[in-house]
Amino acid sequence: MLLTRRNFLVGAAATGAYAALPAQAEPILTADGTYREPWFLQSFLNLADDLETARSESKRFAVMWELRGCPYCKETHFVNFAQPRIADYIKANFEITELNIIGSLDVTDFDGSVLREKELAAKYNVRYTPTIQFFRDSGSLKSLAPQEREVARIPGYLRPDDFLAVFRFVREKAYEKGRLRDFLKNEAI
Repeated sequence: MLLTRRNFLVGAAATGAYAALPAQAEPILTADGTYREPWFLQSFLNLADDLETARSESKRFAVMWELRGCPYCKETHFVNFAQPRIADYIKANFEITELNIIGSLDVTDFDGSVLREKELAAKYNVRYTPTIQFFRDSGSLKSLAPQEREVARIPGYLRPDDFLAVFRFVREKAYEKGRLRDFLKNEAI
C-alpha cells in the first residue's frame, strides 16, 4: 500500500508503529465544497424524518455542520473518520446528516418550520465548524426549545480519542448521569 499523509496519520498508534491501516472509503467532496462520508445519511433535509430513521435502526441522530475551506472539517474527515475504530463505531450507532453553516438549502426543523441551512444554524446558535449536534432519542422534539433538543455538542475539532469519547457519551446516555467533562476525565484514566 502506498504510504500517504493520511495513512501516516491514521497509523497504528496503539503499537507506536507507523504502518498504514487498511484504507477506508474516502470522503466525498460535495458540490458546495464540503466533505461528506459515503455512509452519512442520505437526507431529504427533514430533521424529524432523519431522527425517526435513526430511531428505527436503534441508532442516535446527529447533525454535522461544515463550511467550504474549513481546515478542521477536513481534518475531522481525513483523520478522525479515517480511523476504522472511530468510523465503525459511529456507523454502527449513529445516523449523521451533514449541513452547510452558510448554506441555502431548505431544511425542515423538528417543529415543522422550513429554514435555509444558515437560518437553522443561527436558530441553534451554531457558530463554528465543524460542529456536531447530538439530539434526544426519545419523545417528541417538536415542542422543545432548540437548545433543549440537544443532549451534547462538539463545537469544533477534537482529537480522535476525545471525538470518539463524545460519541460514546451520547450512545451510552452518560449525559443522564453526569457532565461530558467528567466522562472525558474518566475515559483518560
